[in-house]
Amino acid sequence: MGSQQLMKFWGVMIFVVGFSFSKWAVESFDFYDEFFYNKTEQVSSAFLESGYGDAAPTPLMVGLTLIEGAAAQGAVCLDGTLPGYHIHRGFGSGASSWLIQLEGGGWCNTIRSCVYRKTTRRGSSTHMEKQIPFTGILSNKPEENPDFFNWNRIKVRYCDGASFAGEGEDKVAQLQFRGQRIWQAAIQDLMTKGMRFADRALLSGCSAGGLASILHCNEFRELFPSSTKVKCLADAGLFMDSIDVSGGHALRNFFSGVVKLQGVEKNLPSTCTNYLDPTSCFFPQNLIANIKTPLFILNAAYDSWQVQASLAPPVADPHGTWRDCKLNHARCTASQIEFLQAFRIRMLNAVRSFSMSEQNGLFINSCFAHCQSERQDTWFADDSPAIGKMGIALAVGDWYFDRSGIKAIDCAYPCDKTCHNLVFD
Repeated sequence: MGSQQLMKFWGVMIFVVGFSFSKWAVESFDFYDEFFYNKTEQVSSAFLESGYGDAAPTPLMVGLTLIEGAAAQGAVCLDGTLPGYHIHRGFGSGASSWLIQLEGGGWCNTIRSCVYRKTTRRGSSTHMEKQIPFTGILSNKPEENPDFFNWNRIKVRYCDGASFAGEGEDKVAQLQFRGQRIWQAAIQDLMTKGMRFADRALLSGCSAGGLASILHCNEFRELFPSSTKVKCLADAGLFMDSIDVSGGHALRNFFSGVVKLQGVEKNLPSTCTNYLDPTSCFFPQNLIANIKTPLFILNAAYDSWQVQASLAPPVADPHGTWRDCKLNHARCTASQIEFLQAFRIRMLNAVRSFSMSEQNGLFINSCFAHCQSERQDTWFADDSPAIGKMGIALAVGDWYFDRSGIKAIDCAYPCDKTCHNLVFD
């Protein structure tokens, strides 16, 4: 199906403007796995953390809770420290509603990159912030988060490196790959704190956490009785198994290392691994058809992380032809834009069958962005991104509460004038 035919199929429309973001320098790394780790770490920080202060001058700060019983279950971070989460209790009409947000922050696919990772907050609770701001979908203010502000809101910290799905260890390097156990320990702990009585529950996640929310969506549903309204949200988690600018498969090669090193295969759904290789089953496009729980996919069509670290990483662009384009989409050449448009079409094709289900939701805007649910300016603000007149927070809320079916897909760049496009220079 050609791009014009596909656009006719989706019946899309929209408008919006570019938003210049804070300065951020893209570095070149000597080896591939370190590029992916550092790129995701820096991009996650730039994308998520620098937006806290702009739209929320006094955000709610929530303390870290370590899961004391986790070590007995072998549920530990890469360095063996206890995992943790941040919880802010619900109140009023939301007292029996629970929102679990799985933190993102990339992956590690080699001993070397995982050893480095365990010296950071992405691999050790020793290095985690003792308090973090709750903004966007985690905000406790109705004017910032109209549908979920008074729910029990939890952010589960990410300290394994395989989207909460690994199982194994490397004794020589003193590495614990216990992502699946961390997921289970966190959920079990929260169940004892009242989540087992939930009337409503939403599992969410951003980036690597968005992938985790897809991987664990059906498990999450099984925790609750049929009377509990359970759904899942994946923000910026639709990582595509795409050809990079050199004609290779940079992200597939990287994911292959993650899956093999951290023992992810045993925790991947058999509905996929019975038919495809384990690495393919770490890509959401091969998982979403078998998610029986209602799932909402929120993604930028030109996801900034995927453009920088998957489509045109240094290994695929050794001469830096894509450097300016990656820093600022306005500097992309016509042929580079054409390449990115083809990537968008592949993304739309990947969710076509998924979108046919009435229970699923979709919001794919034609922005150069990454993670739009945790940032206040993109989640719910006066100038937040929109498709038609529908912003992200209201789209997710309408879908969760069954107020309307949401299948929102933007027309192609540059038609959307509401985007908060990320510019890194």
